[in-house]
Amino acid sequence: MAALQNYLGKFCPQLEVIGTAQNSKEAIGLLHELQPQLVFLDVEMPFGNAFDVLEGCQHLQFETIFVTAFSEYSLRALNQSAAYYLLKPVSIEELILAVNKVQKHLQQKHWLNRNRIIMENVRESNPSLQQIILPTLDGFDVVKMNEIVRLKGNGNFTDVFLVNGSKKMVCRFLKHFSEILPAPFVRVHKSHIINLHYVQSYHKGSGGYIDMSDGSTVEVSPAYKESLLKSFR
Repeated sequence: MAALQNYLGKFCPQLEVIGTAQNSKEAIGLLHELQPQLVFLDVEMPFGNAFDVLEGCQHLQFETIFVTAFSEYSLRALNQSAAYYLLKPVSIEELILAVNKVQKHLQQKHWLNRNRIIMENVRESNPSLQQIILPTLDGFDVVKMNEIVRLKGNGNFTDVFLVNGSKKMVCRFLKHFSEILPAPFVRVHKSHIINLHYVQSYHKGSGGYIDMSDGSTVEVSPAYKESLLKSFR
């Protein structure tokens, strides 16, 4: 993290580094003492990890930028929680971008407790009961996975259809959700992801189509047909 501290001094002069910690136990004590606005957390560290630090600081309010090596598990958890993170080796451009985003939210007082959502997801072993943050044009919505019936690509956005009949227009490409949503979510078309728990029937064809519990009909692309059928076996 010494390199990161050097980058912050050179490229993020609006930040003041008020403390550093070498391990998770030290970090928890330091955060309670200093109560900073922004914390950089390495996902893996001595005597624990970033999630242990969040657990020990769950009553504190601060924004977090995570630093991590590529890990499917950690990246999925961070993306589901719309967390800010940097991949190692840290890119200066990505660092500046992440800091600017956090600063903007702090200035606009757009407080969203991503840390709490991350911790609740880590504790919850059932993926269907985990939460996902949906960035919208107006801010953020937090929903549980099992509240999502289907998702539909809409240009630069994704329309998310919920069990209560409402629709959220989310500021993410559909590809983003295909990478972070666990089973029972399945991509069945370049424009569609469905929750298998809400499938009512499948009709054969070149690709076929699916009737969903919300009354919608979703086309299945031939390219995704086999993987869909495997999901039902």
